[in-house]
Amino acid sequence: MQFCILILLGIGWGLSFSLARMSTEGGMHPIAITYWTCLVSTIALCLYCVITHKAIPISKNYLYLYIVCGLLGTVIPGTLYFYAAAYVSAGVLSITIATVPLSTYAGAIIFGIEKISLPRIMGLFLGILSILLLVMPNSDETTNESAIWICVMVLAATCYSAENLIVAIKTPLSSNVVVLVTGMMIASTFILAPIVLLTGTYSALTFPFDRSTLAIVGMGIITSVAYGAFYYLLYRAGPVFASQSAYLITLSGVIWGIIIYRETHSIWIWLSLTVMLGALMLVKPRNKKD
Repeated sequence: MQFCILILLGIGWGLSFSLARMSTEGGMHPIAITYWTCLVSTIALCLYCVITHKAIPISKNYLYLYIVCGLLGTVIPGTLYFYAAAYVSAGVLSITIATVPLSTYAGAIIFGIEKISLPRIMGLFLGILSILLLVMPNSDETTNESAIWICVMVLAATCYSAENLIVAIKTPLSSNVVVLVTGMMIASTFILAPIVLLTGTYSALTFPFDRSTLAIVGMGIITSVAYGAFYYLLYRAGPVFASQSAYLITLSGVIWGIIIYRETHSIWIWLSLTVMLGALMLVKPRNKKD
């Protein structure tokens, strides 16, 4: 069951990178795109909670999780990815997300969740090598500007890793996955609402929906479903196993980019992808206990 969820999660979330690129085609500001994506997710999740009669806890511990996870899991990395989507391909976007399990494992060692393992340490170094291959100046797809945005995306992926660890450490065991994600999305929307107004970046969604608007709505729906599935894996299988969704997200993200945008990549990008997948294979859990 957990592996089926992992596969579906990877395929669905991998599509979001092509949708992220598509959402920028209408000229909407990245902060506004992040806001609307969160709002669509919030509406979908709140409807689910109302239909299923799920109450959203508002105790101090839960409010802390909502706000921190909203910032680290949506507001900061989401905005950075939408900024970067205008400068790099969907395939490269998906490769950078694969650094999440690598940095998650590094953080898990620091917090004592995972033990040091030589193969996994080797996986961390391979992950670093993969990113270096992406930003090499002699790669015909990488300019100085895109190399900077690749580094920014790695920073965004680190936010996801921090969120993984905080959820694993701080979330009460009796928590409902969907309720927690709903609270996180509500917090993200409330955080972003004054930001888009104060920065003058707000843009309304227009009817009928054009291609970029449909992409935003699609990302909102994918986010609500994917986060629920991801948090389920996080609780049931641990932070390192759950972060292995990046393995499938990376593959499907590259494939979706080829299908939707007919992206073609240089030998450096394919080499980076191969090295990153090798890194993930070394870092992934090796038995049920992990």
